[in-house]
Amino acid sequence: MTTCVSFLQGLVEGKGPRIVRRLTRDRRGVTAIEYGLIAALVAIAAIAAMTTLGTSLTSVFSLVASDL
Repeated sequence: MTTCVSFLQGLVEGKGPRIVRRLTRDRRGVTAIEYGLIAALVAIAAIAAMTTLGTSLTSVFSLVASDL
């Protein structure tokens, strides 16, 4: 347990392995993840809106078909 804690403490202080230090400082992927999350939220909202609209259109077309 103390080894794990000291390793994590070393990462926070910047004393970890070089590859880990480089990855913890690299912030390029953060923007891509944020854009991905925004795109996912927009897609979920679009699917919900289309589902609701589709149900409304089905009832309208059924009403029109019964009137004909």
